[in-house]
Amino acid sequence: MESGFYTNDLEHIVETDRAHIWHHLSSHKKYETVDPMVIVEGKGMHVWDAKGTKYLDAVSGGVWTVNVGYGRTEIADAVRDQLVKLNYFAGTVGSIPGSLFAEKLLAKMPGLSRVYYSNSGSEANEKVYKMVRQIAHKKYGGKKHKILFRERDYHGTTITTLSTSGQPERAAQYGPLTPGFVEVPHCLEYRNQYPDAENYGIAAADAIEAVILREGPETIGALVLEPVTAGGGVITPPDGYWQRVREICAKYDILLHIDEVVCGLGRTGKWFGYQHYGITPDFVTMAKGVASGYAAISVTVTTEKVFEMFKENPDDPMDYFRDVSTFGGCTAGPAAALANMKIIEDEGLLDNVNAMGARLITGLESLKDKHECIGDVRGKGLFCGAELVSDRETKEPMHESKVAAVVAEVFAQKVIIGMTNRSLTGFNNTLCLSPALIATKENIDEIVTAIDIALTRVFG
Repeated sequence: MESGFYTNDLEHIVETDRAHIWHHLSSHKKYETVDPMVIVEGKGMHVWDAKGTKYLDAVSGGVWTVNVGYGRTEIADAVRDQLVKLNYFAGTVGSIPGSLFAEKLLAKMPGLSRVYYSNSGSEANEKVYKMVRQIAHKKYGGKKHKILFRERDYHGTTITTLSTSGQPERAAQYGPLTPGFVEVPHCLEYRNQYPDAENYGIAAADAIEAVILREGPETIGALVLEPVTAGGGVITPPDGYWQRVREICAKYDILLHIDEVVCGLGRTGKWFGYQHYGITPDFVTMAKGVASGYAAISVTVTTEKVFEMFKENPDDPMDYFRDVSTFGGCTAGPAAALANMKIIEDEGLLDNVNAMGARLITGLESLKDKHECIGDVRGKGLFCGAELVSDRETKEPMHESKVAAVVAEVFAQKVIIGMTNRSLTGFNNTLCLSPALIATKENIDEIVTAIDIALTRVFG
């Protein structure tokens, strides 16, 4: 290892990290007395830190990204070969991997036909917002410019994508935010907002229609939703919800934007989360698992109908989508994404996600039977959550310090899980699990056992 970027002096690496690195989502005061964690290597489902400790990663790189696992030489080789041939040219022109990945991707997305490349989920979502705003000006005199977003959902870290954050703690202290974005209610049936509803899914969707009518349908250009809410509590939609949402959008000429940044490329057991519900959106965005973290890439996908709106008047220099993404021109991203998708297909990973996801839910349900602190278990595929409560009858959320203690006790057993944090004041109480799509029965059982032991240590 004593060559290139690497060194055997890992103590030096840790101290340099402490002195110079500003970590994401981290309070750094603790690093004055404890070492920052430095991950050195990954293979399959496991990672090793600078001390040589091996961990089972149940969150796919911390933020639901490494879908096909670590150490995939076939993806690394595809990236290396492409970089030598052509590393970059601006997205104003095409590339071989860009063209081939778009073709392969769209074959999995009936009804959608156009791909716009950028480099992060935040950027992919903001491209949609800009398209919707431009359509509003081109077709509706600027009036149909508002974009609806849902409580508990999250769509990115820029100021404007934070303006569509249904997680107030994410956006706190970053205002003033961008105007023109309006929140609609969440659809978490466990936190029942419509106790008299005959069908909870329909009632939750109808709550969106109520907001549309309040704001005026003529002012609403789009609705952005996660297919399964991620950082807001791993929320699977109730029956009938998505079909009713699609009907409402069609009724009021509102474009439906589904944010698949977390759920896309197999996480839920289908290529995309929305495909569980038999609907076709107007926009789909994706990032994270598109290349499993082997290269930076995000994608905004839309329909030919939307695309045609930006080529109606070729003589008007303002008529097309006047946007650029510098690193949307990198060829490494689509090259990695092609290899990533091939692995998912060749190894039958969608089937594995469904089988191992069912095993994980069964395991969590067994823990619920044993531990009174688990109020609700939910999830889709290998994207699962367990909401912790201090009282099952009242559903009083467990204090986040206790939830963090559970995560720490699981970590002490060399298993890495997550929790909702800096999202919803008083409701950062859900354990989050998203192991790689290659997870085995043994991996799933190890995760469940570690949580079982942790819950016993924290709550007795």
